[in-house]
Amino acid sequence: MKVLTPIFLLLTCLSFADLAQSQEDQYLEPAKESADQINESARQSQNTIDGIAGQIDGKLQQYKTLIKEIEGLEVYNGQLRKQILNQQEEMQNLNDAIDEVSVIERQITPLMMNMIDGLEQFVALDVPFLAQEREDRIADLNAMMDRADVSPSEKFRRVMEAFQVEMDYGRTIEAYSGLQSIDGQEREVQFLRIGRTALLYQTRDASRQGAWNKQTRQWEELDSSYRTQITKGLRIAKKQLAPDLLMVPVAITD
Repeated sequence: MKVLTPIFLLLTCLSFADLAQSQEDQYLEPAKESADQINESARQSQNTIDGIAGQIDGKLQQYKTLIKEIEGLEVYNGQLRKQILNQQEEMQNLNDAIDEVSVIERQITPLMMNMIDGLEQFVALDVPFLAQEREDRIADLNAMMDRADVSPSEKFRRVMEAFQVEMDYGRTIEAYSGLQSIDGQEREVQFLRIGRTALLYQTRDASRQGAWNKQTRQWEELDSSYRTQITKGLRIAKKQLAPDLLMVPVAITD
């Protein structure tokens, strides 16, 4: 009987081991490939899930943003509705005011005409200073009243402005040049207006002077004793001298 040597036994074991490993690999390789495929599929599925989750998060953020925008729009629209209501009320008030303006316009036009007529009569009866300028102002007012391109408010403003100018004459002193009939001859003189209290004139050479008499409504010549005072008054009116007391004739009216 032969006895197996250890080397032979070792080779035999190795052979059986290789055979067993080969068979094991034959069965495990498909399982490993299946596992790899499953893992790859799971990885792809996880990627898909992650992508879907990211999309959901993005849509959720968009939804929250839209909700905030809608809430803001609702507040804005509510404010706009209030503004529209206020504008509608203002429009109604404006329409009512326009109707009232039409009525006032019909009433104020005759009033302005009467005011201009009264101003014209006043100027005609007043001290005759700056006669041409004041008559032209009244003529311009009458012409303006016939114009359709001038608004009633502007017409009224112009009429009131003319009244203001006439009022200012009563509290100012003024010197201006003009022509005056002296001994039947037109001569260049300087007029001195002291409010509406006195209207005087003096020739350029200061040789002749006169004053308007309110009672007789005529010019009266003054003697040379008033020469210095009138010359002084003219210089004061021209701001060449400081204001000072003047001695000039003043007509006493009832």
